[in-house]
Amino acid sequence: MFSNRITAAQQLAPLLKKYKEQPGGLVLAVPRGGVPIAYVIAKNLHLPLSLVLTKKIGHPANEEYAIGAVSLTDRYLVSHKEVSPAYIDEATTRIRKRLREMYHMYLGDRQPEPINGKTVIVVDDGIATGNTLLATVKMLRKENPAKIIVAAPVASQNAYAMLSKVVDELIILHIPTLFRGVGAFYDDFAQVTNEEVIYYLAKERT
Repeated sequence: MFSNRITAAQQLAPLLKKYKEQPGGLVLAVPRGGVPIAYVIAKNLHLPLSLVLTKKIGHPANEEYAIGAVSLTDRYLVSHKEVSPAYIDEATTRIRKRLREMYHMYLGDRQPEPINGKTVIVVDDGIATGNTLLATVKMLRKENPAKIIVAAPVASQNAYAMLSKVVDELIILHIPTLFRGVGAFYDDFAQVTNEEVIYYLAKERT
């Protein structure tokens, strides 16, 4: 479907044109893969770009299965009786330490962008299960944005159905009947490096 993240972003951006120069508009990239796409969208819409830093809490028996997510200031959990509070607390502390390191690496001394009353566009390069993004949206809601829009080039049908219930608008270019992972829909799905994230954030500011 897509040559790479930049060409995907160029196809996705026109679907968001009604938010161009939106007063109080803000584009939040999901690092690292969402950053090149969010950069193109922010540039097209003439909106500021920042990051939404959240990481999933994996189930102790299967780290890939998300049972919640953690941000720098909050967490969202789906109750699992077999998971102890001690495990949740340890995971929260460990993940939050990593998020602080990421924030400092990517944004340095910049203050977090307040989202109260803003129209927030959350951008990723694709949505597989949607569980971590669901938790991210739940946490963002607590900060009272005016609207939350989620945009991505591709999403699974299950993720689309779930997220469409919790966001104000969900903008997806391609919702395949057979979803084989996000990378299957890109010719070039090379991992986005930390250096690239820093580059795009600095380029957007200048």
